[in-house]
Amino acid sequence: METLKNYQKIICETIQEIADIIRPQIATEVQTIFDHEHGHYLLYMVGWENERRDYVSIMHIDLKKNEKVYIQHDGTDLKIALVLAEKGIPKSSIVIGYRAPSRRNLLPEFALE
Repeated sequence: METLKNYQKIICETIQEIADIIRPQIATEVQTIFDHEHGHYLLYMVGWENERRDYVSIMHIDLKKNEKVYIQHDGTDLKIALVLAEKGIPKSSIVIGYRAPSRRNLLPEFALE
């Protein structure tokens, strides 16, 4: 349980740091979504640019009960898996969830599932 709380703290801090540096357009809002009960952590930009709707997923991370961190989407150029590892989450607990399970073995330092 303590491991999950630590991972949760690292994930939330990381997402908030990224949200703080994003400079959205005037009518676009940066949203952080932290669902601690179900282990879902997201970063979105929503709003309007002229007549065009902006609804952009920047990041989606899931924290599972088995103490695995699933990176479901990384729309940054920061390589979030490496950022999380630098902050203390072992690579063996990070699953690159946006890669097909059959291709995750190409990154052997990270968890397969």
